[in-house]
Amino acid sequence: MANLDLSKYGIVADAVIVHNPSYEQLFQAETDPSNQGYEVGKLTNTGAVAVDTGVFTGRSPKDRYIVKDATTEDTIWWDGTINKPVSTEVWNDLKALSLKQLSSAKKLYVVDTYCGTNEDTRMKVRFVMEVAWQAHFVTNMFIRPSQYELEHYGEPDFVVLNSSKTTNPNWKEQGLNSEVFVCFNLTEKLQIIGGTWYGGEMKKGMFAMMNYYLPLRGMASMHCSANVGKDGDVAVFFGLSGTGKTTLSADPKRYLIGDDEHGWDDNGVFNYEGGCYAKVISLSQENEPDIWQAIKRDALLENVTVREDGSVDYADGSKTENTRVSYPIYHINKIVLPSRAGHAKKIIYLSADAFGVLPPVSILDDKQAQYHFLCGYTSKLAGTERGITEPVPSFSPAFGEAFLTLHPTMYAKTLVSKMQEHGAKAYLVNTGWNGTGKRISIKNTRAIIDAIIDGSIENAEKVTLPVLNLTVPKALNNVSEGILDPRDTYADVNDWTEKAKSLAAKYIKNFEQYCDNDDAKALIASGPQL
Repeated sequence: MANLDLSKYGIVADAVIVHNPSYEQLFQAETDPSNQGYEVGKLTNTGAVAVDTGVFTGRSPKDRYIVKDATTEDTIWWDGTINKPVSTEVWNDLKALSLKQLSSAKKLYVVDTYCGTNEDTRMKVRFVMEVAWQAHFVTNMFIRPSQYELEHYGEPDFVVLNSSKTTNPNWKEQGLNSEVFVCFNLTEKLQIIGGTWYGGEMKKGMFAMMNYYLPLRGMASMHCSANVGKDGDVAVFFGLSGTGKTTLSADPKRYLIGDDEHGWDDNGVFNYEGGCYAKVISLSQENEPDIWQAIKRDALLENVTVREDGSVDYADGSKTENTRVSYPIYHINKIVLPSRAGHAKKIIYLSADAFGVLPPVSILDDKQAQYHFLCGYTSKLAGTERGITEPVPSFSPAFGEAFLTLHPTMYAKTLVSKMQEHGAKAYLVNTGWNGTGKRISIKNTRAIIDAIIDGSIENAEKVTLPVLNLTVPKALNNVSEGILDPRDTYADVNDWTEKAKSLAAKYIKNFEQYCDNDDAKALIASGPQL
C-alpha cells in the first residue's frame, strides 16, 4: 500500500491505493471470492488466472480519438478513420467522466512501467485503474522497473486512466461513435478509457504513442516480433493480429527479443514491451510448445472456457476467436534480456491470405519490399476487432495501420533507411490458406522461416508468378511438395488466375493513394500487374 497523491491528475478519492502491486497481491485480488461481474478471475489448473473482458473481446477502433490542438494539428495523420479528431471541449467532458468514476472507487491500482528497453528512448508510463486483472495485464505487458528504478522513477512521461466501468451518455450530441471512448491528449500526455474492459486498449494505446514520437526522431517504429540467433543474426516479423507473429518468433532454435512492438535505432532492434500477448484459440502443446509452457502462474488468460475441473478448453471459440494469454516475457525460456539485439538482416512480412492466392513465401527485391510494406496486405481474421466474424481482405500500411499516428510513408521511410544501411533482405510469407481450402501448416511455415534464416532460400531454383509479379522458390528443405507454387494447389489453374486477378486489382487500387509523388510511382512496376 502507498500514499500516492493522485489529485494532480484530478482523482480525488478516499480509495485504498495499491502502488506497484506484486504478482502475489494481484493474484489474491483477482481470485477474491467477493469479486463480481467482469472483475472475477478463475484459477485454472495451469496456475494461470482466466478473466472475461466483457462485451469487448478486441479493440474498438471506431471509438478511438485524439485531441486536435496546437500540438497535433500539423503532425498527426488526420485520415478520419484511424486518427479521428475531437475538440478540447469534448476531451474535458470525457476526462471528467473518467475522473468521477475513478474518484468513486474503493480501491485503485497504480502501476509504473517503462515502454521501451533503451533508456534514451523509453517512456515512463503510469497506469491507474480499479480492476486488479487490468493491473495484472499491464504488469505483464510493459517493462517492469527494478526496485531501484521505482525508487527513482519520478514523474511519468505519460499517464493512462482506465475507467472501464463508466460510459459516455452524451456521445450522440458530441458526434462520437458510441458510449465507449478511448481518447488521447498529447498536450496533457494522457490516455483515458471508458466503457471497454479490454486490456489491449492500454497496450496498443502506448504503441500508438511510440509510433508518434520515435519516427519523428528518425527511428523505425515497427509492429513486429523479433528474435536473434546464437550468432547475433536478427530477424523481424511484421504482421497483423492472427498472422503468426507471436507463434513464429517463439522459435526453440532462437532467442526471443519480443513478440509485437519494436523500435530500430542506431544500436539495433529493441522491444517496447516486457511481455507477450498470444492468441490461444486451438492452442496445442505440439504446435506451439513455448506458448503452451508459458501459461502458468502469473499468466493471464482472456475469454477462454474454463471447465469445472479447472482445465481450459482452448478449442472453444464460442465467446470469441480472439482468446488470448498475456505473460511476462521470461515465461519463454529462450529470450534476450534486456530485450534488445543488433541490426536486423531478415525482414519477414506475414500475411494470412484467406483467399488462397499468395504463395507460402516470396523473395522480395528492395522496391518490392517498399511496395509490400506500404500495402500491408492480409485478411482481417475473426475476433481481432469488434464486428469481424469472418475473414475480410485488408490493406494495412506498415502492417499496423490501426496504430499509426503519422503518415504511413514516414514508417516506410524509416524502415527502408535502416534496411539499406544494414543490408537487410525482405520476404513475404503467407500463413493463410491455399487452393486446397486448408490453412498452410505451422510445420511448413516454420520450415520456410528456417530456409530464410539460414539463407538456403536464396540458392533454391525460382519461378516468377504471373499477375502477382512475385518470385517463388520451387522447393525448400522440409517443406511439403506441391505447395510453394499456389497454382499447384488448385484442380484448375484458371481458378487461381481469376482469384489472382481479383486480388491484383485490389492491390493496384489500394496503392493509388500513395502515388502523389514520383518515389511511390516508381514502385508501381514492383507490384501486381494486370
